[in-house]
Amino acid sequence: MNNFEFSVEFFPPQTAEGTEKLRATWTKLALLKPAFCSVTFGAGGSTQDRTFATIEEIRAAGLPAAPHLSCIGSTQTRIREILHRYKDSGIRRIVALRGDLPSGMAEPGEFRHANELVEFIRRETGDWFHIEVAAYPEYHPQAKSPRDDLANFKRKVDAGANGAITQFFYNADAYERFVDAARAAGIAIPIVPGIMPIVSFSKLARFADACGTEIPRWMRKQFESFGDDAAAIRAYGLDAVTRLCRQLIEAGAPGLHFYTLNQASLTSEIVERLKR
Repeated sequence: MNNFEFSVEFFPPQTAEGTEKLRATWTKLALLKPAFCSVTFGAGGSTQDRTFATIEEIRAAGLPAAPHLSCIGSTQTRIREILHRYKDSGIRRIVALRGDLPSGMAEPGEFRHANELVEFIRRETGDWFHIEVAAYPEYHPQAKSPRDDLANFKRKVDAGANGAITQFFYNADAYERFVDAARAAGIAIPIVPGIMPIVSFSKLARFADACGTEIPRWMRKQFESFGDDAAAIRAYGLDAVTRLCRQLIEAGAPGLHFYTLNQASLTSEIVERLKR
């Protein structure tokens, strides 16, 4: 299975040690030739300077970089400044997100939804940026219904999104049903599955609870049976996620996007397995 495209996501490190660790991570993953490396951006610009610095360092290393841009809690003036900074730097891809309201902030700012951000990017910069948006095969936790969630996704696409990256999931059927529903709604853009390698079951459970991802019962029970056996958890997680990736590619997924958590080993192992 050699013919597939993948991308990776990093978050801006907070310490010098974290910066060195991330350098080692992208250096290793660069050998596998990812299509691009995305870097997260805190809502309200809470990681703005660190996101800029990380993007510039990744680009200097010769890797395609795609900054995230979260709009909630921000202003049009601030978003405009960021867009033009990225454009002046030669960045051509952005991941446009609503984001969560920062703690202690009562008002959402001048943007309430991601489609408003996409519309603003198009007004300000035309077709300069390839815009990725988020999609939710198991539905956004705040969506009133699957129908409303799909309508929200379509608004982002109609506003000018070029592609979508999904929240992570472990049920391939959820992704396939979501893509079918999107196509039936007239949405034609590529929808790339988001993949979360499994570092530890306790961390996975926390992430899943926070974003509304279902951990299938068979997977949860298997992980629970390993107790504190980190090696068994890692091995089983690698097998389970590799199987999921292979199933998605065989079902026609246009690529894979790995949430690396700034670690290279699991993502690298999965990609290498898929390329054999």
